[in-house]
Amino acid sequence: MDKIDPICGMKGTIPAHDHYFCSEHCIKKYEEQHGISEEKKYCPSCAVKAGTPWYKERIFIVTLITLIVLSLGYFLDPEKKIFNAFMDYLLLIWWAVLIGFLIGGIIDYFIPRSYIEKYLSRHQKRTIVYSIIFGFLMSACSHGILAIAIELYKKGASTSSVVSFLLASPWANLPITFLLFGFFGIKAGLIIVSAIIIALITGLIFQRLEKKGWVECDKCKIGEDKAVLSDFSIIKDIKRRFKEYKFSAKNNITAIKGTFRGSWALTKMVMWWLIMGMLMAAFARAYIPHELFKQYMGPTFLGLIVTLIFATIIEVCSEGSSPLAFEIYEKSLEAGAPAFGNSFTFLMAGVATDYTEIGLIWHNIGRRAALWIPLITVPQILILGYLFNILL
Repeated sequence: MDKIDPICGMKGTIPAHDHYFCSEHCIKKYEEQHGISEEKKYCPSCAVKAGTPWYKERIFIVTLITLIVLSLGYFLDPEKKIFNAFMDYLLLIWWAVLIGFLIGGIIDYFIPRSYIEKYLSRHQKRTIVYSIIFGFLMSACSHGILAIAIELYKKGASTSSVVSFLLASPWANLPITFLLFGFFGIKAGLIIVSAIIIALITGLIFQRLEKKGWVECDKCKIGEDKAVLSDFSIIKDIKRRFKEYKFSAKNNITAIKGTFRGSWALTKMVMWWLIMGMLMAAFARAYIPHELFKQYMGPTFLGLIVTLIFATIIEVCSEGSSPLAFEIYEKSLEAGAPAFGNSFTFLMAGVATDYTEIGLIWHNIGRRAALWIPLITVPQILILGYLFNILL
């Protein structure tokens, strides 16, 4: 976790509070969560390194490369294949991206991380449900969720709740929900519901493994969670915050600014992944014959295995995976063999078999926990993917 931002999980470049952060926004969030006093807060003018210049940020670099590729595709290719494919994707999902980032900013500004930390500290079956609900409210991509999940574990969350949180967040969070509906329409609901089911089943299995001592769980001690929430209620806290909030022009402007700061921070964190995914999907649509998809990634069990391997090798953030998954589905439709199950498998397996995720779980929680994740999730993914191919 060296030089990994403890808030968003991205690579940090700004040293502060014995961590490295990717932006001042994340530093402020860290200071709010840890109650750091004014005199100890981060001071950009005092820091040796004030962060990454805007022209070195990933979103700028990836956007510039994309514009160059699209320009070459527009002027050098008479049919403008890659340019037209990319624009098709952009016209399809721009509204979902805007809504998703806006909601992400609202969540970032208004929902305290303390809610998540406290409710995931309980080692009960209902904690798995809490993990999924909070995963739904998170706005980070699969890589960003990792740092949050590891931090939750260090603060007392059980291994089972961390795993459920990890599985639910990338595909069942609000911004991604809009993105998936932009691509797949009503069928996106099947992806989201299935992600929640897999997260729930896997979390419950992990709880059984914890009781048997088959996975690591440093915080799973009998009686440890009895007093954790005795003096805390989210409902009461929300009511208190609502009463204390004064609806003045100044406060409203502050809230709007805070929401847009959160949206922009989320945009910088995940938008470059989405652009990369759209560019790769546009390339696949433009230059890969659909016969190859029919032959190797068709709606068969072999096609699911090939898709699974493909998803394991390609390490792309959840936002970047969505366009690729949609392209798999579109190519299968063109080939006359709809394979929605393959798209689902590509999306879910990308999270369940991600070697960055497994490596961090191995290093921070334990090797048994890391190995059990793919062993439990992959069979579920393949079964659901196969059923989707048969029924849809």
